[in-house]
Amino acid sequence: MAQTHPLSAISSELLTPAEMTEADRLAGNGPALMAAAGQAVASAIRQRFRPCRTLVLAGPGNNGGDGYVVARLLEQAGWDVAVVPLAAPRAGSDAAEAAARWHGPRRGLEEIGRAGLVVDAVFGAGLARDFDGPAAEALRAVRAPVVAVDVPSGLDGATGAVRGFAAQAALTVTFFRAKPGHFLLPGRDRCGELVVADIGLPATVLETIQSRTFANGPALWTLPQPGAGSHKHSRGHVTIISGREMTGAALLAARAARRAGAGLVTLACADAASATLHRLAEPGALVVEAEGSSALVDAILADARRETILVGPGLPPDAGTREAVTRFLAAGRKLLADAGALTAFAGDPDGLRGAAILTPHAAEFGRLFGRVGDDRLSATRAAAARIGGVVLLKGSDTVIAAPDGRAVINHNAPPSLATGGTGDVLAGLAGSLLAQGMPAFEAACAAAWIQGEAAQKIGPGLLAEDLAGEFRNLM
Repeated sequence: MAQTHPLSAISSELLTPAEMTEADRLAGNGPALMAAAGQAVASAIRQRFRPCRTLVLAGPGNNGGDGYVVARLLEQAGWDVAVVPLAAPRAGSDAAEAAARWHGPRRGLEEIGRAGLVVDAVFGAGLARDFDGPAAEALRAVRAPVVAVDVPSGLDGATGAVRGFAAQAALTVTFFRAKPGHFLLPGRDRCGELVVADIGLPATVLETIQSRTFANGPALWTLPQPGAGSHKHSRGHVTIISGREMTGAALLAARAARRAGAGLVTLACADAASATLHRLAEPGALVVEAEGSSALVDAILADARRETILVGPGLPPDAGTREAVTRFLAAGRKLLADAGALTAFAGDPDGLRGAAILTPHAAEFGRLFGRVGDDRLSATRAAAARIGGVVLLKGSDTVIAAPDGRAVINHNAPPSLATGGTGDVLAGLAGSLLAQGMPAFEAACAAAWIQGEAAQKIGPGLLAEDLAGEFRNLM
């Protein structure tokens, strides 16, 4: 029997439409899988909606076949159900067999306005063209709740992009594993509640497919745990370069780094006034100062214990910032580049080659690598491969990619994080985990997830200053 699970209980692998097709092929027994898929959708509907006049829009492929199964099971449960067959399934296919077992009413699209519930089983996640025509127009006008089978028709399961049109679903039921398009915008918003159903595919098929895309969560990484013999020097040292104009950015990053467990945090200042401010504002941090950017870099490089360096929060994208990044990379330090350090290399991403982690938002990414476009996963992967380091593309659908092709979508960030300073906090948190010995990819993934969880706990009215205080409950 098919089982549905809340998203938090589902394995972290995400399968592209092509990978899901391969999983179905490896598992075999298509009619049984279609029956289980239809049963999962029907069960999810019955758990959430009262019986009402239901219209199932059935396409010609397997998605439509699932729809015929849904219609039959709901009718058997006493629901008033009709099917709109948009095209005949291919003769001899699993969908044709499912359609042949439907003996209830068949209606036209003109009936959609009378439905109390619409089941969108037109096209699945692998649609290769824009969704338009009469079915799209009917769905565009529908006012009843929509339940999508696999994805809302027109949604690209690989990228989350809308191809032509995709209806706003109240519920989307997908199978075996979620797809990237369920988490990437705008797809995530179009899916409504997402349920991933176990329809009997063996998990062993994943060994052959070897997916490289994952939904972020603690199953993917292990946080550093200090032992009885740990001391401040063994727990990592983060050095944060502070700018003169926006000193608060470095302070936010420093507080996050300390709360996340770094044994030592140094604020490095190229002028005496900033150094004095930091000593007063963050008494638990070390402060190093030198007159001028070059002298400051000299002072930092003179101490081999300063292995992990965060450059960018509050810094101008000028020659001094560029020189600092270049020299730290040449010295082999673990460098995390954010904000001004990214823009300083606009049009020259190869200048950042060797950085451990880059944390751009979409505009900064565009200045470095070119416009992100509709495929955030591919763009971030290409950027990570180019610089030979981890790229964390910020957003409510943050994408984190490693140069070896692994990629993670972080999906727990609430809208309240869209406020000034939260990027500085994220950079400090990631730098702290990096300094404590986490590999760069895992450190970036953990930082994004922890910040999202912290923001959810704080709720509305969040300020960047609030975030670090919540880290202690998440680590």
